[in-house]
Amino acid sequence: MNLLLLAVVLGLTGAAPLEDSKVCQPHSRPWTVNLHGGGASCSGALINNWWIVTSFQCAPRSYSTIASLGEHDMTVEEGTEQHIRVADVIQHSPYRSPLHSLTMVRLAAPAHFTQYVQPIPLPSRCPQPGDTCSVSGWGSTIPNQYGPSQNLKCITVPVVDDQTCMNTFPEFLFWSPTMVCAGQANTDNCLNDSGSVMVCDGQLQGVQWFGHGCSNPADPTVYTKLCKYNDWINKVMDHYSPTLPTETTPQMMT
Repeated sequence: MNLLLLAVVLGLTGAAPLEDSKVCQPHSRPWTVNLHGGGASCSGALINNWWIVTSFQCAPRSYSTIASLGEHDMTVEEGTEQHIRVADVIQHSPYRSPLHSLTMVRLAAPAHFTQYVQPIPLPSRCPQPGDTCSVSGWGSTIPNQYGPSQNLKCITVPVVDDQTCMNTFPEFLFWSPTMVCAGQANTDNCLNDSGSVMVCDGQLQGVQWFGHGCSNPADPTVYTKLCKYNDWINKVMDHYSPTLPTETTPQMMT
């Protein structure tokens, strides 16, 4: 009896492993893509039937990385998935703070839009402090725990003002107007997945740049401010548009 009571007490006091419970409602984020293989293990956002936006750090590889769309549980085939090879990878240059962190990924075959696979619109305006946004990706939502998640995770974060973000930057980083920060103390502020996707008011507003919120929940996480990149994104899509009809041959993985 004493051993049983001790086990109960230890569980209540946090001695048991923390539970990572912020699982999205299945297929509620049909634009979130899992990129895996060829050294990549990260998320991205589908913006049309050919193109995905992700971070520089994600680093997928042409014809080695697979984009899995319509995913929720990565350990089972649910009948909703489309697995398509990556054809082109275009990274914004120069890379990283205080400059840019953005990668465009073109699929080898077009995605087929269904209830489970849908694009997210590019931003028509920039996010403002106080906006409430949703972040999704296949990563841990527990600080200092790493590795991919079995299920798609979702957190809700508030956009914070630039000065608040700058005040939390470590010395080796520099502020850039191409950054937007979200999350603060007493909010869900950790999703440890390079390329996790931030959506505000139904528009794609960011992909993760620096996951500060997983180191200290009081520090905002930094995202690429995608409203600053609409022109570049559209130029890339125009320049690397697929040559039809040769690339309409199905190249989906089974």
